[in-house]
Amino acid sequence: MARGCLQGVKYLMFAFNLLFWLGGCGILGVGIWLAATQGNFATLSSSFPSLSAANLLIATGTLVMAIGFVGCIGAIKENRCLLLTFFVVLLLVFLLEATVAVLFFTYTDKIDRYAQRDLKKGLHLYGTPGNVGLTNAWSIIQTDFRCCGVSNYTDWFEVYNATRVPDSCCLEFSESCGLHAPGTWWKAVSLCPLTSPRPRELGWRAGPAVPVTPALPPAVL
Repeated sequence: MARGCLQGVKYLMFAFNLLFWLGGCGILGVGIWLAATQGNFATLSSSFPSLSAANLLIATGTLVMAIGFVGCIGAIKENRCLLLTFFVVLLLVFLLEATVAVLFFTYTDKIDRYAQRDLKKGLHLYGTPGNVGLTNAWSIIQTDFRCCGVSNYTDWFEVYNATRVPDSCCLEFSESCGLHAPGTWWKAVSLCPLTSPRPRELGWRAGPAVPVTPALPPAVL
């Protein structure tokens, strides 16, 4: 009876780790596909260009695959050393996540200020040769999240000498609409929320309380 229970636990653990490993394969595959087809898309940081969505997915997928593989072999072979390694690695990952979460909530304001400063530096690379991924990322974000710049539209004035904003800031998209009268895009301002897009049916606020209509698809300058 006890032997049967142990066998059941062994195969259950093997199945769990196999699913864990397959999940890592999926994450790694998406990361490789993103790196191969989208270049450095979603690389918004000028200080850490390697922190692209593709690289993060590849690193995460590789780690998950390695942990799952060790767990699978340890379970099926009943190898105490591998099982101990598996649980130690899981514990370290959990402690690392907990530490990062505590530091994030403790230094939220400092992290936010640093992130905004770094993102504003990245605006100067918008539309420049060799930065197609960053340019596309900003265009898509400003359209989908219906915002303009990091804090507001004036962030782009430092890039274009207060002469224009990207076309993806326009309320109604047209070629070179960012050069038009301020009324066509000044209202399209808000702190860009990098969490989830605002619902399409909702207007959004410019400054204190100016509801406007959503922006249409962007054009890369």
